[in-house]
Amino acid sequence: MKTNKTLIMVGEKVLIRPDEDAEQSAAGLYLPPTVREKERVQGGYVVKTGPGYPIADPSASEEPWMERKFKYIPLEATEGDYAIFLRSEAIEIEFEDEKYLIVPHSAILALVRTELLD
Repeated sequence: MKTNKTLIMVGEKVLIRPDEDAEQSAAGLYLPPTVREKERVQGGYVVKTGPGYPIADPSASEEPWMERKFKYIPLEATEGDYAIFLRSEAIEIEFEDEKYLIVPHSAILALVRTELLD
């Protein structure tokens, strides 16, 4: 039986594929893992984002027995952006033989978004 696995991000989490070029210094030297781990800032490409910051739907009923519904404040990061984030906040995972980082949206310092011009 074939299965299809999908990684779903929750809340304000962002899935990032670390930039492999970050393993090289500006002079082209490869940095060992111990040096890279000490870096405070890292970059990578946004692969997926969660729905955002949950807020209670004001139009929902206040009855405790009814299901609560939430609306979300969307995240600034979108798929394809290059994110610069705090390395200390990232959690490294491996999904289907690829390494990713799960980063809270609040740990992202800046985004580089590429847009095509006519």
